[in-house]
Amino acid sequence: MIFDIQNTHTSLTEKLQHTIDTKTKPHGSLGKLEDLALQIGCIQNTTSPVISKPAIVVFAGDHGVVKNHPVSPYPQEVTAQMVLNFLQGGAAINVFSKLNAIDLTVVDCGVCFDFDPKANCIHVKITKGTEDYTKTSAMSLAQCSLAIEKGAQIIKDIYANGCNTIGFGEMGIGNTSSAALLMHAFTNVPIEKCTGKGTGLQDDGVLTKIEILKKAIQLHGYKTAPLELLASYGGFEIAMMVGAILQAAEQKMVLVIDGFIATSALLTAFKINDKVLAYCIFSHTSGEKGHKKMLDYLQVSPLLNLGLRLGEGTGAALAMPTLQAAVAFLNEMASFESAKVSESVHD
Repeated sequence: MIFDIQNTHTSLTEKLQHTIDTKTKPHGSLGKLEDLALQIGCIQNTTSPVISKPAIVVFAGDHGVVKNHPVSPYPQEVTAQMVLNFLQGGAAINVFSKLNAIDLTVVDCGVCFDFDPKANCIHVKITKGTEDYTKTSAMSLAQCSLAIEKGAQIIKDIYANGCNTIGFGEMGIGNTSSAALLMHAFTNVPIEKCTGKGTGLQDDGVLTKIEILKKAIQLHGYKTAPLELLASYGGFEIAMMVGAILQAAEQKMVLVIDGFIATSALLTAFKINDKVLAYCIFSHTSGEKGHKKMLDYLQVSPLLNLGLRLGEGTGAALAMPTLQAAVAFLNEMASFESAKVSESVHD
C-alpha cells in the first residue's frame, strides 16, 4: 500500500508560538505542554486544536518462536487469556481507558485461539500466529501486506467515527523479541543492547534469548527493505500496527505511541515513510532495555518516565490527559492582553 502522508503545517509555527508565548505565564514555564500544543496545532493546522473522541487500539497476535524457544517466561496461551481479559474489562488498559474516557478497541490479528465470533473485538486474524523466525520468515510478504492493509482499514473506520487522536497498544507473548530484532535491523544497535527481560526473564534467560535472536539474524542476514524485515521478524500485531500508524498519519491524526513494541512498529513505519514521525507523540520511556535507545535513535523525547513495561497501550492511556491539558491551556488560558496583565512582570 502507498500512504499519502503530508508534512504537518509548520507554516503555522510562528503564529502558534506567539499564542503560546503571550499566555499569562513566563515564557516556557509550561515545559513539554507548550511543545505539545505547538505540535498538535501544526498537525491540525489551527491555533485552536482539539482532542476529539480519543481512542486506543490494542493489536494482539502470537509468535511461532515461542512454541520452540524460551524467549518468554510465559506460555503462548497467555496471549489469548489476556485478550479475553481485555474483553471482560479486567486489564490495566481497561482501567486506564475508562478512567480517561478513551474508547478502547481490541483486534485479533493472529492469536492462536478461536474467539467467539460475537466477542467485542475486531476479528481480522491472518493465521494462528506467525512462523518460527529461527527456521523461516515469520510471515510471507503477502501476509505482511495483508496485515498492513487490515491495520489501515481499522484506522479508516475509527477516523470516520470522529476520532482525531489515536493511541497504539499490543499484546503478544514473545513480541519483545520481534521488537528487538526489528530495532537491531533498523538501527544497527547490537542485539545485546536491544534485548531485555520482556515479561520477566531472569538474567540467564535474557542471555538465552539473545542467543536465540542471533540465530534468527544469522538465518535472515542483513536485509534493508522494511517490508522484508517486517515479514522476517514481525508479529501480525506489529505488522497491523504499522499499517494503522501509517494510515493515521495520512488522516492527519495525532498518534500516541506506547512502549517498546509499539515504538518498533513506529520505527518500521518511519522507515517506510519518514513523514509519519511529525504526527507522533511518544507517551513514555519503557523499562524494557532497548526502548530508550530506540527513542534516542528517532531523536524524540517521551512525555512520561514511570518505569512501565506492561504494553497494552497503558503508557498511551496515561499520557492522553497530558495532551488534553496542552490543548486546554492553548484554547482557554488568558493572554496578557485579555487579562490586562503586564507582560513585563512575568518575564
